Amino acid sequence: MKKLFRSGEPFIWLTGGALASSLIIVVGLVTLILTSGLGFFWPANVLRMTLRDGTVVTGFVVERERVPGKTGDYRIKVQVANRDLYGADFQWMDEATIARRDYPKNVVVIERTEWGLLIGTIREVRESGRTVAVGPQQGLAELERRLPDAARARREIRRIEKSEVGAINYAQEKIRLGLQRLALGGVTSGPAVESLRREMAILQTRYQEQEARLADLRGRQTASVVVTADGGKDKDLPLIQLLHIDAPNAMSLPGKGVRYLARVWEFVSDDPRESNTEGGVFPAIFGTVMMVMIMSIMVTPLGVLAAFYLREYAKQGTFVSTVRIAVNNLAGVPSIVFGVFGVGFFIYVLGGSIDRLFFAETLPTPTYGTGGILWASLTLALLTIPVVIVATEEGLAAIPRGTREASLALGATKLETTLRVVLPAVMPSILTGLILAMARAAGEVAPLMLTGVVKLAPALPLDGYWPFIHLDRKFMHLGFHIYDVGFQSPNVDAARPMVFVTTMLLLLIVVLLNLFAIATRNRLRRKYATSAV
Repeated sequence: MKKLFRSGEPFIWLTGGALASSLIIVVGLVTLILTSGLGFFWPANVLRMTLRDGTVVTGFVVERERVPGKTGDYRIKVQVANRDLYGADFQWMDEATIARRDYPKNVVVIERTEWGLLIGTIREVRESGRTVAVGPQQGLAELERRLPDAARARREIRRIEKSEVGAINYAQEKIRLGLQRLALGGVTSGPAVESLRREMAILQTRYQEQEARLADLRGRQTASVVVTADGGKDKDLPLIQLLHIDAPNAMSLPGKGVRYLARVWEFVSDDPRESNTEGGVFPAIFGTVMMVMIMSIMVTPLGVLAAFYLREYAKQGTFVSTVRIAVNNLAGVPSIVFGVFGVGFFIYVLGGSIDRLFFAETLPTPTYGTGGILWASLTLALLTIPVVIVATEEGLAAIPRGTREASLALGATKLETTLRVVLPAVMPSILTGLILAMARAAGEVAPLMLTGVVKLAPALPLDGYWPFIHLDRKFMHLGFHIYDVGFQSPNVDAARPMVFVTTMLLLLIVVLLNLFAIATRNRLRRKYATSAV
């Protein structure tokens, strides 16, 4: 036995087992996320169940489990949708009460702009109250013909609201602030004030014109569809509120595949709806990537400069050792502490000072004195700066001393040696620290909840209005979106698949960002063979 332990073979098995266990855990986690998330977009067949008492229930089977307290009995969880008709999206059904199951081809699943899915059978299609198609087949054909026009009208209304009306509101707000600025300076009348008021009147006229245009567009949308749900309940749905209509039981496999890809694209590119439980997550994707980019731009120079000073310029001693210990300890501070610091220093002190100096006309409504993407990025930069400092210092320590001495012997100054010899050689280490920093920042939620992230942001931090990049705006984040949908949603059962889908998307974004940084680091490693990372 002693000979066996001395040979080291048990330790090899122990380390190999630890590696295998870690891989199993990671693969299991990723597999759970993928299997739970990827199936969310597939147009599943709709089951119609006739119970023994004659009741008819139609919907998607989402779960099956044993009936508590009954051996051998099972029950299924059915998504019946039609929340505005039944009051709930899901029902539990004991399998023992089901007398018949079938998959009728005339059942349609309608995705609406509000109230979630609608499941039923098309009774008729109307135009201004006049019936133009009757029955499931004729009704579906008529809807497929009319839906493109309704979608164009909906997009036009949305474009006018966001572009024309949004631009007018933005200009009016600038004029209002200009008048307020003049009033703070004691100017309440005169040419400047009158000019601004004339501009405001012109904008108000343009606003009324756009409102009339919107009213005209909405007034033209008179088509509707009457859908009969379980229990003989009818729902008259205007076509302007209808996003998609599918008959899953009649769709072919290629048709379902096309619909699957379309739903994936809509999830990535659309805005959220229904308390984030439906629609897309594009604002959250945009906010996450933009915050990580701003954080990277801020943390990299600061961390690299600090590491260069500690390794290349500072006199090694007690003070420098103390600073290194402090930097290493910062990496273990809970992230919520950084969030509290961000609120206290960045928002209240810096943001409040900026508002008093440059945005006095907006007070007491804060501009920078409240949460925003700038303060969230700065907070995460402080959170991740120890990682960049440590990785850069380790890279600097690995560069042979002879490399520096050779540069100095050839007549280069200390600064030239640092910039042209040391910095290129240590770039792979800097990118290693940046990779770790981005991975951590992308998944942090606690400090963001205090410094600028919100459930639903009305506008992106980047748009077409001067100064184009609005660092004071609040933003959405995939990590907070997961928390909000999973734990704060009013409809938890309907939101559960969104948790896995958003988690999968967040992992994909982190992997893509890391792959880009890793590819850059590998190119630099090949270029500077003297670097040891």
